[in-house]
Amino acid sequence: MSDDLELIAEILKGRTAAFENLVRKYQDRLFNSVAYMVGNVEDARDIVQEAFVQAFLNLRTFQGTSAFYTWLYRIAFNVAATERRRKRPKISVERGRDRTGREPIDGQPGPAERVEREERGRRVRQGLSQLSEEHRAVLVLREIDGCRYETIAEILGLPIGTIRSRLHRARLELREELKNALID
Repeated sequence: MSDDLELIAEILKGRTAAFENLVRKYQDRLFNSVAYMVGNVEDARDIVQEAFVQAFLNLRTFQGTSAFYTWLYRIAFNVAATERRRKRPKISVERGRDRTGREPIDGQPGPAERVEREERGRRVRQGLSQLSEEHRAVLVLREIDGCRYETIAEILGLPIGTIRSRLHRARLELREELKNALID
């Protein structure tokens, strides 16, 4: 975190090129999480870009009491929520993957293993897309991005107890969705 604070201090002194280092450091991680949240690669790119723009414009308001990434994440989730409200028709994670054709493929396993992995991934993405926004958010932050409970609470502006409760319910909901998908 001290590296981030040093970069921020440089930026606030007028050396705005230092912001590029923060972008490089966090863009991939932020993009992956946002893509899971919104289920659409194009929207995720736009949201991440807007989050970085907002972070740059509001950098003076960053107080350093939390990690820069936590603050940036919160901005991105707010931008994503605003975007979802603005664009009512939702695109599922699965449809977004089908439309773009982008699926991470590991070249080492054989074709049968790849098909099985892709099917599991498709089921999980489909299950995630069926969850409520609040449950999907905590699940993505914890299980996909690996955030600690404290970080999730800070990002979403909720007490840790609420995060634990939502995460528990989200896991149960996802388990049920996956079980139903296997029955169908």
